[in-house]
Amino acid sequence: MAFLTEDKLVIVGAGGAIGSTMVQTALTMQLTPNVCLYDVYAPGMEGVMEEMFHCGYDGVNLTATTDVAEAFKDAKYIISSGGAPRKAGMTREDLLAGNCKIAEDLGKNIKQYCPDVKHVVVIFNPADLTGLVTLLYSGLKPSQVTTLAALDSTRLRSELTKKFGVKSSEITGCRTYGGHGEAMAVFGSKVMVAGKALSDLIGTPEFTQEDWEKLRHDVVQGGAKIIELRGRSSWQSPAYCSVEMIRSVMGGEKFQWPAGTYVSNDKYNHIMMAMDTTLDENGCTYKMPEGTPEEMAALDASYEHLCKMRDELVTLQIVPEISKWGEINPNLK
Repeated sequence: MAFLTEDKLVIVGAGGAIGSTMVQTALTMQLTPNVCLYDVYAPGMEGVMEEMFHCGYDGVNLTATTDVAEAFKDAKYIISSGGAPRKAGMTREDLLAGNCKIAEDLGKNIKQYCPDVKHVVVIFNPADLTGLVTLLYSGLKPSQVTTLAALDSTRLRSELTKKFGVKSSEITGCRTYGGHGEAMAVFGSKVMVAGKALSDLIGTPEFTQEDWEKLRHDVVQGGAKIIELRGRSSWQSPAYCSVEMIRSVMGGEKFQWPAGTYVSNDKYNHIMMAMDTTLDENGCTYKMPEGTPEEMAALDASYEHLCKMRDELVTLQIVPEISKWGEINPNLK
């Protein structure tokens, strides 16, 4: 059986719904035979372990542990869903303090036990901030830590697919940038629907301006809709997309959606947000998104929203003031 790599992949939070689905997805994609399940709750994790054995995967070397030192030893790739889940009535931002403290511990554990890790994907909310905190305390380079932002773009394509009754493959250019939250910037100017520019369809009887506003609202509220329908936050889509991200940096197929990445340039600085990204064996690189003045203004507003949450982390003493970040991680000077 041919695997993409022999490197060790650690799934943090493997006993939960997202983590267990990530384990199964990684094995199904044949990323690596060396997958380690890590969770502080042993029964759930051990149950996942048994389930994976019952699937009958060939050639895999599954391990499971509640000891972070054992889990992270020799790890080359990590995906972490190890935070508190979003519940009905909550925004992603409501999880800020608790989950960012978990992210601080994650970063410190990476620095202590696997400083040679190649790439880390952080998906627990608010992902832009938990990813930023993980990066800061891990000592890794910005290209080595990414966050899950793809679901906003996949939800945009999903809503357009339902609206126009076409195959998803006939809709291209769906992108949301900025924060993975209700202040995300939805970009429609590059979208094509069955060969037609979405911008030419907006304002027609087929797709009024009001229709477009409602659709954008539904995209922003896509996560809340899952909670409403299923009684808990989404798990299958974040698991699948995050494993796709790791597959790309392992040298597999290109990841087609935006990822959250560390940004520090003349316009946006010391922040983690969704950009026009490329994931490959060199990690993550990005370009600034291009859009209409309205879209760029929405991206500016999303950035400002993220900055307010980042500054709240300073107030909560989870991170120091920005001027001192370089003392913790020299890659963030």
